[in-house]
Amino acid sequence: MHWAQARRATWLALLITLMAPSMASAADKVSVANAEVNLRSGPGTQHAAQWLLSRGYPLEVIQRRGEWLKVRDFEGDEGWIHRSVTHRVPHHVVKADRAQLRKGPGTQHTRITTLERGEVLRTRHRDDRWVKVETTDGQSGWVARSLLWGW
Repeated sequence: MHWAQARRATWLALLITLMAPSMASAADKVSVANAEVNLRSGPGTQHAAQWLLSRGYPLEVIQRRGEWLKVRDFEGDEGWIHRSVTHRVPHHVVKADRAQLRKGPGTQHTRITTLERGEVLRTRHRDDRWVKVETTDGQSGWVARSLLWGW
């Protein structure tokens, strides 16, 4: 291998190594397992509670410290949550001001109800453009994926 090619390969390998943890953590999602959970300013109960999160709220894990997870929500807010009050059950949250819950995956399907920003939905199925969800009151339907955040 030519010296310039070897140098480029070394830089590329270094770049991939440096980016790998952030790429892996970006795909690491959890949701809130308990009815209500505090999102804290630091990794421990001695840190102030910033927000109260409800069951199912989806979060992206961006860092780990022991049993504590630093997480980010759909608005980019960050905080810490204890791993024991999370689970790997997929959920979405409505990120648009409003979203239509429909009987099928497409705008040609009848509207069931209108969902509001911040509503948490249990994920049942997803494809490239639509997600089948269940609301907290048990209604099931489809929402355009572009209007949701989660997994």
